Amino acid sequence: MNLRLISAAAACLLLPSLALAADDSQFTLGGGVAAGARYSGSKQNTVAPVVVLDYSHASGFFASTLRGIGYGGQQGPLTYSAALGYRGERKEKNEKGIFGNTGSAELKGMGDIKGSATANLSLGYKPLSMLEFNVGAELPLSQRENGKTYRAGVTAQLLDAPNDHVSLGATAGFADNKYAQTYYGVTAKQAAASQFKAYQAKSGLYEANLMLTWQHKIDQKWSVTSMLGANHLLRDASRSPLTQRKTSPTGAVYVSYAY
Repeated sequence: MNLRLISAAAACLLLPSLALAADDSQFTLGGGVAAGARYSGSKQNTVAPVVVLDYSHASGFFASTLRGIGYGGQQGPLTYSAALGYRGERKEKNEKGIFGNTGSAELKGMGDIKGSATANLSLGYKPLSMLEFNVGAELPLSQRENGKTYRAGVTAQLLDAPNDHVSLGATAGFADNKYAQTYYGVTAKQAAASQFKAYQAKSGLYEANLMLTWQHKIDQKWSVTSMLGANHLLRDASRSPLTQRKTSPTGAVYVSYAY
């Protein structure tokens, strides 16, 4: 299952280093479950565990199961981060892993797409405390033939109370030729080995995401985070023979404890 939506939404809630005193740090531990499409375009859903291990230092350094390993900060209305992350694999068979199913038997003949280490870059601008515009990029450092993705979005804080934070985020995703062809295209060789017709997917806008996030603080240490969203495939991705469902639901809930 693709956890990018959940990770991106959770990252907005895991930025305590900006409020920490010099030389201070914070560690957040938590767990829960997430649900979503087995792979992008699949009509099948899967459930996977969410593991939250997040360390933040006042210097801006962070190491996280959701955000990767990197550095982030804020200068006035600008926020930024650069991290080393991981893009999951896609299997041509229904194979269960630690983090849920990673493929489907319906992809038989398509071959496996290997996971890759990625450089995840983001930049945000807050004209108001309750509104942020952001852009980002996911650049493969290994398996570079899998391609690059870029995003542009906006996040609005609908509620910012002492114990409750509710936000709504909307994001548009863009792919280069390699990414579009890898995840939504079908080569002649794949067409001969699978049930799908050959298909050439081109670069450009390929998805739109919407995510509603609610974080409820039980006390100063404990909190519960719930997420509900949807992913909608567009243009070449939506017309791909691999796409059985253009719109897929995404959701998660997890409990966390901050040290």
